[in-house]
Amino acid sequence: MGRIRFSSYLLSRRRERAAVTKRGWGFFNSGGPTMADHERIVSGEKGKPDLDANRDGPPAKPQEARPVGPLASSAEASSASASDVTASRNSSSAAAPTRAAPTDASKAVRRHVVRRRVLIGGITILVFAALGYFGLPYISRALNTVSTDDAYVNGHVTFVAPRVPGQVVKVLVDDNYRVRKRDLLGQLDRQPYQIIVDAKKAAVAVAKANVVVADDQVRAMVGQVRANRYKLQHAIEDVNNQISLLRANVAALETAKAKLARADADYRRALEIQRKSATAISQQDVDQYKEAYRVGEAQVKQSLQQVFEIRVSLGLPEQPEHGDDLTAVPADLDQSFSTVREAVAQLMQSAAPLGIIPSSYDLKPKQLIEEFYKRDPEGNLDRIYAKIIADAPAIKLAQANLLEAQSDLDQAELNLSYCNVVSEIDGVVTRRDVNPGNNVVAGQSLMAVRSLTEIWIDANFKETQLAALRIGQAADLDVDMYGRRQLFKGRISGFTMGTGSTLALLPAENATGNFVKVVQRLPVRIELIDYDPDKDPLFIGLSVTPFVYVKEPPSGPDAGDVLRPISTNATPEKQP
Repeated sequence: MGRIRFSSYLLSRRRERAAVTKRGWGFFNSGGPTMADHERIVSGEKGKPDLDANRDGPPAKPQEARPVGPLASSAEASSASASDVTASRNSSSAAAPTRAAPTDASKAVRRHVVRRRVLIGGITILVFAALGYFGLPYISRALNTVSTDDAYVNGHVTFVAPRVPGQVVKVLVDDNYRVRKRDLLGQLDRQPYQIIVDAKKAAVAVAKANVVVADDQVRAMVGQVRANRYKLQHAIEDVNNQISLLRANVAALETAKAKLARADADYRRALEIQRKSATAISQQDVDQYKEAYRVGEAQVKQSLQQVFEIRVSLGLPEQPEHGDDLTAVPADLDQSFSTVREAVAQLMQSAAPLGIIPSSYDLKPKQLIEEFYKRDPEGNLDRIYAKIIADAPAIKLAQANLLEAQSDLDQAELNLSYCNVVSEIDGVVTRRDVNPGNNVVAGQSLMAVRSLTEIWIDANFKETQLAALRIGQAADLDVDMYGRRQLFKGRISGFTMGTGSTLALLPAENATGNFVKVVQRLPVRIELIDYDPDKDPLFIGLSVTPFVYVKEPPSGPDAGDVLRPISTNATPEKQP
């Protein structure tokens, strides 16, 4: 019985599927059965759809629905089998007059089947084309790039701090304000610094007056030096005059000696004549010759004493040490005489404040003067004294005091300008922590300015991904903030010298305890290319997914390197 019921159920299901296939779906043919009709046929409801309802001719009679399923009775199954046999026999006899209608329905079904297959094939082709169009770039990127999702936007931050202490009187910006370089952010009280500036200006005026006074004093010293120079010359001339006078007195001495010799001869001759004949010469004549002799003797002694006086005044002994030439004097007496040395000392004393120092204190006057004239190649005194005045210590001191006063004034004016707190970079104000009335000190952080242009991407690649990375490799940057709407371009610019764990505040200590190997990550800096913050701004800390094209040749500065070369800007500049 069970087999009969199951076979009856299968037969009824086959008949229903054949009827549905022959009639077609309602949504493909407006004149065919609808989906609701199909549901009624499958569910076994009474009444079947009228396939010829929209055609010409009388409507077909509805057939009664028969119960189907394995739970139907055996009688019902037997009657269903008998009715099927009878229906098949009757259909053969009535096939001729009703064959045209099934033929039209089958053609419509075939057309709908073809349309459906074409539609399904077109949709399939479109799906595969879309997958190829949208999927191939992702597949190509996955095969040609190295990526990581551990990346974020980073950039420079400048902490704004006053350079001088004071009280805040104005704060002109707030958080998220965009500022330019040198824009005014706040102001300190300027009055105390303005008073210091006024005092320094007065000090500069005094220093300028001191420079003029020093110049006048130096010129007076130059006049004194020139006067002492002529005194030295006069002392030398006096010595030469004394030497000449010595020689003249020695000559007068010789003249007196000659006269004495003649008077002596005349006196002796008169005495001889008087001894021979008392009347041949008078006593008066003898006395005259005697007087002439004594006068000549006195003149010789006087001339000799004058010679001795001059020699002693020249620092010489009365009698020469070698020989009896009273005119013998040292050849350099005019250079070593005491009055000359005194004049030299006075000249050096007056020249010392002018910075004129001889090469040796044992120089003779002639050598000293020659050295002085060598200060100018042509020996021009005007140029020599002009240079001496310019290099005089008094003037240098006055000028140094002026520079010091000017520097103090410049520092005071600089401190006054520091009352205006300005931004040193272009960026956006963050972390404002100051209000008017606050007393601040130099170096105290007031706010921060984050740069909009000097930003980059810090991508933390795994150590197993670093082998193919090089400086200059191009990268596509997907920012979570923009999604697929905006793709940023970049290039690798450098590698951090240390993994994130070693550069942490508390680095890992793997030498103690149990060790568990963890894949390390190395920060790689990626600089942005053609980045326009006004168009598509990036904010510090945004998540980024970089795709580095490792199979494309690197380009740009230091392309292909792992370590950047030594920076030429790191060498200190030579101070003047």
